[in-house]
Amino acid sequence: MFAHGKKTFIEYLQIGTTDEKSLDANQQLFVSNLFSFIGYTITFGLALNAAISGKSVLSISLFFASVIFFFCHQVHRFPKLGNTILISTSVVFINLLILMLYLVYSGGVSNTGPLWIYLVPPVAFFFNGLRKGIKGITVFVIILSIMLFYPHEALLQTTYTLEFKLRLILSFLTVTLLFGFYEYSRQQSYNHIEELSHKYEQQAMHDALTNLPNRRGMRVYLNHEYNRLMRSKEPLSLLICDIDYFKQVNDKYFHDGGDFVLQSLSKFFVEKIRQQDVVARWGGEEFLFLLPNTRLADAVVLAEKIRQHVEGHIIQYKNNDIKITISMGVNEVTPDDNIDQAINVADHSLYNAKKEGRNQTVSADMIK
Repeated sequence: MFAHGKKTFIEYLQIGTTDEKSLDANQQLFVSNLFSFIGYTITFGLALNAAISGKSVLSISLFFASVIFFFCHQVHRFPKLGNTILISTSVVFINLLILMLYLVYSGGVSNTGPLWIYLVPPVAFFFNGLRKGIKGITVFVIILSIMLFYPHEALLQTTYTLEFKLRLILSFLTVTLLFGFYEYSRQQSYNHIEELSHKYEQQAMHDALTNLPNRRGMRVYLNHEYNRLMRSKEPLSLLICDIDYFKQVNDKYFHDGGDFVLQSLSKFFVEKIRQQDVVARWGGEEFLFLLPNTRLADAVVLAEKIRQHVEGHIIQYKNNDIKITISMGVNEVTPDDNIDQAINVADHSLYNAKKEGRNQTVSADMIK
């Protein structure tokens, strides 16, 4: 029974959260829902207590605040309204500020109303971040100070001692400073984690030697372009190339020389392809080119152009001139093939290019 109730309550607080939203956005939604829930239950209870105590104006004000908090929780059920997170957090914060100022103005029950203002700093920083939170709190402190220290307490419905006013402002500023420092530390930690996450993701998706996408990274591009092909039917071609007799390069110049050749060739490829094209280190001395909006005939022309440039290109390594050649396999992806089948056809074309003597381009239609 308790477990079921707990599950239902958590689901109630998760209104508006989706898998499409970021973890930070879902967390903010959850806390916003939680704060709204606490806000409308507490203010409703206080409204009833004020009504029983005969404070009708205070009761109506608290009841109105309770309704607004309830709206902030339910607004996520209507995504057509737009950015419901922004709507909810903005209304919650403004409603909280107005309610706090009213409690200071009226004194609340037995002049305890001002004690609630310490809710403002954590809510301001969590919902608005450090900079906007400071701006919101600054406006609140200015209005609060004017109300408290205006001559003859003309802007107050109740009376506070000067000592109470001063201590209220100073203690509020102290709490604000502490929460501000916490928010600053939290943001710094979050940014550091984001940077590390991006760094590790880049490392996982890129080849460390050539800085080109690796197989895993290329898969993202391949799937994206294949899905676009299925939607728009625009042409898409693949080139796969292999360095001819690369073992001889390693044997003669050792692995450092081989690595230098791979790095130089990678830079050369990037310079020769179009902005929308992608080249990846597919494995060892193999490279895979992804050519969006390119038919087979045009892909063959590009492959030949690259092959001829490589053939005439000299790589200088430790006062040595290294000349290499490459073999190219070309295939156009069709909606009838999946991406792996298309790569296999291009790879089979490459095999035929090497079989026929290397340093040449073979397209899929040449071997059908």
